[in-house]
Amino acid sequence: MSTQQKKANPELNFEGAMDRLEAIVEQMESGKMHLEDLIVRYEEGMKLVKICQERLASAEQRIEIITRNSAGKPVVKNFEPASENVSPSDSEKKENDGVTLF
Repeated sequence: MSTQQKKANPELNFEGAMDRLEAIVEQMESGKMHLEDLIVRYEEGMKLVKICQERLASAEQRIEIITRNSAGKPVVKNFEPASENVSPSDSEKKENDGVTLF
């Protein structure tokens, strides 16, 4: 692998890594690749998966920092898609007092 490829992969953003990973999967599923090429693509794909996992872990850490309560303790909640007509409960309002994004 060239030095330039080694430098480029860690700098890929999540979306770029996912796009490349999807392209690799399509190539591999085409059935038109030789075994050696499949192995090379598999190795590249595994590196991209690692990049995606690292980016997601970093994003989770940043979100946890943002969602700390007023006492500085992280507030961990299960993801629940917001409904347009649902307002936060009184306990949720109290937990989020003092939390601002800007």
